[in-house]
Amino acid sequence: MSNNKLLAGRYELIEKIGDGGMAVVYKAKDRLLNRYVAVKILRPEFTRDAQFIESFRKESQAAAGLQHPNIVNVYDVGKEGNIYFIVMELIDGRPLSDIIEENGPLDYRHVIEIGKQVAAALSLAHKNHIIHRDVKPHNIMITKDGIAKLADFGIAKAISSATIVNKEEGGQVMGSVHYFSPEQARGKYVDEKSDVYSLGIVLYEMLTGEVPFDGENPVEIALMHINEDIKPPSEVIENVPPALEKIILKATDKIQSNRYEDAEAMYEDLNNVDFLSKKVGNDILMEGAKRKKTPVKIDEENEEKLNSIISDGGKKSSKKKHKSSGEPSKFKKMMPWIISLIALIILGAVGGYFISSKLLNDNAGDIEVPSLKGMTYEEASDELASLNLKIAKGDEVYSADLEKGKIVSQSPIAKSKVKEGTKVKVNISKGKKAGLVPDVVGKKFNESDIASLLGQYGFSLGNVTYEESDKYDEGVIVSQNPSAGSNQKSGSSVSLVVSKGKKEKSKVPTLTGLTADQAVQALNDAGLDVGDISYEESNVYGKDYVMWQQYSAGTELKKGTSVSIKISKGMPEVPESPKPGSNDGSGQD
Repeated sequence: MSNNKLLAGRYELIEKIGDGGMAVVYKAKDRLLNRYVAVKILRPEFTRDAQFIESFRKESQAAAGLQHPNIVNVYDVGKEGNIYFIVMELIDGRPLSDIIEENGPLDYRHVIEIGKQVAAALSLAHKNHIIHRDVKPHNIMITKDGIAKLADFGIAKAISSATIVNKEEGGQVMGSVHYFSPEQARGKYVDEKSDVYSLGIVLYEMLTGEVPFDGENPVEIALMHINEDIKPPSEVIENVPPALEKIILKATDKIQSNRYEDAEAMYEDLNNVDFLSKKVGNDILMEGAKRKKTPVKIDEENEEKLNSIISDGGKKSSKKKHKSSGEPSKFKKMMPWIISLIALIILGAVGGYFISSKLLNDNAGDIEVPSLKGMTYEEASDELASLNLKIAKGDEVYSADLEKGKIVSQSPIAKSKVKEGTKVKVNISKGKKAGLVPDVVGKKFNESDIASLLGQYGFSLGNVTYEESDKYDEGVIVSQNPSAGSNQKSGSSVSLVVSKGKKEKSKVPTLTGLTADQAVQALNDAGLDVGDISYEESNVYGKDYVMWQQYSAGTELKKGTSVSIKISKGMPEVPESPKPGSNDGSGQD
C-alpha cells in the first residue's frame, strides 16, 4: 500500500510539482475516478483569514464552472482540517514564464497566437462576470501541443479581494506587481480592463523579452505603473509589427477608458493582425517597423488592409475596398508571389549563415553576468567589455539608496548564464526623491547607525520590536513600516522589526490511539498548539480516541504551530431488524 498522504480520502499526493507564494502544487491521483490531477494547497498563512477563505471558496467554485479549451479545468474545491485545496486538470506542459526566460524575445507570430488564446479565455470569464486579477506568464501554461491554458482564477480573486498590502509582512505588496494595472497599484476599482492591461504587459514581455517596469522593490514598480509611460516595444527591439505594437500600447493605456472594453475586443484586433499576416506576408505587416532589411514597397490595396486592421473598440473596419482595373490589378495579384520568391532567396542565404554561425558558436562557453549594482555606467561598460558582453541604457529611476548616476538594477540579473555578445540593460539612479523611504531590511540593527541613516533621508527611527525569524540572523532587520520606496512626509518615523534569531522547532508526537485529553497534553508538552478538532465515525478506533492527525509523527514544526486532530465517534450505529411476528409499521399483523 502507498505511503503517500491521502487528502479527503480520495486524492493521493504523489510529488510536489510547484511552489508559489500563495500555494504549493502536487501531482496527485484521484482514486475515485482513477486519473492524475493537480492539487493546489493554500499556504497556512492564508488559512487564518476567514474573509479570505470565504472569497477563495466562492471564486474557486465560480471558476469551476468555466469550461474552455484555454482555461485550466477546476474539478473540485475542498477542505480537510485546516488544509484548503483545489483539484485541477494536470497539464503536460510548462509555464509561459519559463519559455520567455529561455527563448525570449519570442517571434511576433507566437506572441499573437498565445495572446489570442489567453484573450479568448478571459473573454469567457468576463462574460461570466469573473475578473482574473492576476494575469501573468506564471499563470499561463503552454502544453506540448502549443495550447495556452490560463490558471489560478480562484486564488487571484481571493488575494485581490483581501488586500494588496500585507501589514503583517511589513507592508509588502501582494500579487504580481510587474503585471499590475495602475488601478490595482492604487487599490482602486478593478474591472475587465484591468485584465486587459495585464495581458498587454504579458504580450510586451513575450515580444521584447523583458517587462516594461522593473525596480528595487514592489512599491517602486507599482509607482512606475501609475506614473511612468511604457516605452514602445519598437524602442526596445527591432522588427516589431506596428499593428501589434498599437494593440499593446492601447491595452496598457494608464487610463482605463482608453483601453479595450474587454478581452473580446482585444481578441478581435489580435485576430485581425494574425489574419493579415497570413494573407499579405511578413514584409507587408512589418512596413514601418524598425529593421535592418530594406523595406518592400507597399501597394495601395495592401496599405488599405494594413491601415484598417486596428479599429476603435477592437471591431473590424467597415471601410469598403475599391479595386482598380487593368494591368495594375494583375500585378497586385502577383505581388505576394514575387515577395515570397524574394523571401526564399534571402532566407536561403541567411539560413546558411545562421547554421554555420550556430555550429561555430554552440561550443562557446556560457558567460556569467557580473553584478553591476552600484557601478557607474562607464565602470559597468568596462566590466562587461572585459567579458565580451555589451551594455545598454535602460530607464532612469529614483533610488532611496544609490546616488545619481549609479546602476540600480540590470537585466539579465547577476549570475545569469549568457552567450558572448549578449546585451545587458541597466537602469540608472536619478538620485533620491524627497520623501522616498530607504531600504534597511537585511541590515544589522545598530540604533545609532540606523537612526543616522534614516535621518539622511529626512526620517526618524520609530518603534523597534523583536521577533523570531527563520530567514534572518539575530540582530538583523526583518521588516520595516513604511516599506522601502514608498513616499512619506519628511520627518515621519520608520518602525522596524528585528530578528531575535531562528524559531525553535519541535517534533510532532504520535497522537493516533491517544484519548483527546492525552493528545492535547502531548502537543502542549512538545510546545505545539491544538488546531481544529473534528469528530467522525470509525470502524477502526474506539469512541473518543484520536483517529487522525494533521502532521505525521516526527515532522519538525515551529514551536507554537497548530496541529489539527480527528476524534472517533465510534462505530456507526446499525438499526436493529424487526423481530419475527412484530408489527413492522405497515399496518398489517
